Amino acid sequence: MLFSLCLAAREPLADRIGHTDPAKYRRSRSHSGSGEMACMTLMPGSALQTNFNFMHRCQIMPHGGVGHHYHNQMEEMFIIFGDEAQFTNGGRTSQLAGPVGAPCRMCRSHAIYNHSDRPVEFINLSVTTIKGKYDAFDLADDRVGARLEPKPPFITMRLDRKLLQPAERYHGGEGTAQYRRALPPEVFFTNWSYMDHLLLTPGTSEGKHRHDGVEEIYYVMSGESTVQVNGETAAIRKGDAIPILLNDVHSVRNSGAEVLELMIVGVARQKFVLDTVEVK
Repeated sequence: MLFSLCLAAREPLADRIGHTDPAKYRRSRSHSGSGEMACMTLMPGSALQTNFNFMHRCQIMPHGGVGHHYHNQMEEMFIIFGDEAQFTNGGRTSQLAGPVGAPCRMCRSHAIYNHSDRPVEFINLSVTTIKGKYDAFDLADDRVGARLEPKPPFITMRLDRKLLQPAERYHGGEGTAQYRRALPPEVFFTNWSYMDHLLLTPGTSEGKHRHDGVEEIYYVMSGESTVQVNGETAAIRKGDAIPILLNDVHSVRNSGAEVLELMIVGVARQKFVLDTVEVK
């Protein structure tokens, strides 16, 4: 495992970036769901050294979804970017409009159902207590026709631009970014540490920095530009996922003409031990 991680780290940056490609989606059913998903692995667990497990990029087909199930050794999060879906968490269900996510904490049953007649864009993220460990217990319940509660009685993550706050010279970068920590480490039982929302207008940047004890995945929600990791620069665009390993010096500049919007996943080596070192 260590050897494969080292090899992955030596690949060119452009080859380490995951690209959303609907041509690579494969149809399947998930945890006794009512209908089909179309999915690909955007970022495998081997991409990071911490207990990150996977990032799947999918479409939930009309009247399809992920059936009701538990995990006892891992956590995951369902995220939709547009339209609506019916999220179940802890056995209770609410209909949520994207962009929104709901963390599925250990030992809490969860599911998602697309009640509409069009596909819903979807990400599933997972972090484990033991590297490479996946477990699931299915409840044979597709949640079709579940009673909906008008307000979700579970934790949700809004990726709403209106909630962002100005961050001047973010991590020593140029201009004023828009930033928000959408979920803090207290939300999770695993070493999953945060979900950040970052927006860079044209000409602004996130400055060079590194984390001794935290790894990240930058997911591009919209726009296109460049990312720099350990002196290498690569182009990024909507649907890309960029892995950032421990101590990687990284930065993002919006050199494009449109807004660059990012979702950042942070996973720590040790619970609650977070660090950021700005690099000149």
